[in-house]
Amino acid sequence: MNFPKSVTIVEVGPRDGFQSEPLFVATDKKVELIERLSEAGVKRIEITSFVSPEAVPQLSDSELVAARLPKKPGTSYSALTPNLRGLERAIRAGMADIALFVSASETHNQKNVRMSIEESLRAFRQMARKALNGGLRMRGYVATAFGCEYEGRVLPKQVERIVTEYIAMGISEVSLGDTTGMANPLAVREMIRSLKPVLGQTALALHFHDTRGTGIANVLAAIEEGAQIFDCSIGGLGGCPASRTSSGNIATEDLVGMLHEMGIDTGIDLDALIECARYAARITGRQLPGRLPNAGRINWNGTAPDL
Repeated sequence: MNFPKSVTIVEVGPRDGFQSEPLFVATDKKVELIERLSEAGVKRIEITSFVSPEAVPQLSDSELVAARLPKKPGTSYSALTPNLRGLERAIRAGMADIALFVSASETHNQKNVRMSIEESLRAFRQMARKALNGGLRMRGYVATAFGCEYEGRVLPKQVERIVTEYIAMGISEVSLGDTTGMANPLAVREMIRSLKPVLGQTALALHFHDTRGTGIANVLAAIEEGAQIFDCSIGGLGGCPASRTSSGNIATEDLVGMLHEMGIDTGIDLDALIECARYAARITGRQLPGRLPNAGRINWNGTAPDL
């Protein structure tokens, strides 16, 4: 296999992870986790969402997180902006990178943001103009890109329609989300091959949830199709409030551990990353699904790791 020498990891735990936690995680602890991730070498971190505090109280401290976070040079800090009001809050908070979010499934989009897909895209066109005029970089998420628990299989043409709209808005990167964990390696290959002619110079990222244990297998299939940007969540935090079955994302430490064993560089210190996952477990007060914090990294010296 002709694997890449390196891939880019986008850490989404502070947003996608904490939004699904049953208890509010204190602002200072959120900030410390983000700092630890940055110190471990993670160069792209999604730190929060400027969503309505009433809708997602776990992220009601978005402005505080953005204000208290010491920005490390060379690290990109982004935030989800679900609507124009959220975008305006993100701009006031000094965010330089934002993300838009729409589902490929009509039912899921209605349950998630109470709008049709077309209504979401119409609002994003206005937001995109404002963001570009302000010099912001934009990413476009396509949720339920591989399947929806309400509507079943999602076809590539449904995703292609949204990607085409995003590109026309001026986004620099598309992230395909397997929000309900229904993807498999073959479906991933077919989706990427279908979208390549549409993407052109627009970057492609993949965002896999590990609901049914296929997350890392899907990453491998995507790498074999040329993908080099992957979203993941420290400790395997995550889920989706609009989904009945969605569980956490791929654990960042597990993915980075596999990639390093394959000789694919991420620029991340794996030992420091494992400590980040252990810290995430402490501040959420529960055992997280990531495996390396318990198993330890592979030790080729034949001695048991010190856990």
